[in-house]
Amino acid sequence: MGALLGLIWLAAVVLMIVSMWKVFEKAGKPGWAALVPFYNLFVILELTGKPGWWLVLFLIPLVNMVMMIIVTIAFAAKFGKSGGFAAGMIILPFVFYPLLAFGDDRYQP
Repeated sequence: MGALLGLIWLAAVVLMIVSMWKVFEKAGKPGWAALVPFYNLFVILELTGKPGWWLVLFLIPLVNMVMMIIVTIAFAAKFGKSGGFAAGMIILPFVFYPLLAFGDDRYQP
C-alpha cells in the first residue's frame, strides 16, 4: 500500500513540474525556473506584475496563505481565467495547472 501511494505522489509531483514548466514557457519565461525553489515564485510574481519584495511575505506564516490566494487569482487572470478557475488552481492544482498548461490559453501581459 505504501509503495502505491508513493507512486501516486511521484506521478503528481512530475505532473506539476511538467505543467509549471509548460506554463512558464507559454508566458515567455524559462521552463527550468519551475524547478528552482523561491525563484519559481519570483517568476510567478513577475508574470503577475507584483513586486519582487512580495517574496518576503511568503515567508510569514498565515500571510503566505493570503498572498498565495492573491497571486493565484492574478496568475489565472493573466491567462484569461476567472476567479473560479483560480480557486480550482488552489484547491486542486494537479488538475487545474495541467489544464492551464496544455489548454489553448495564452498569457496576456
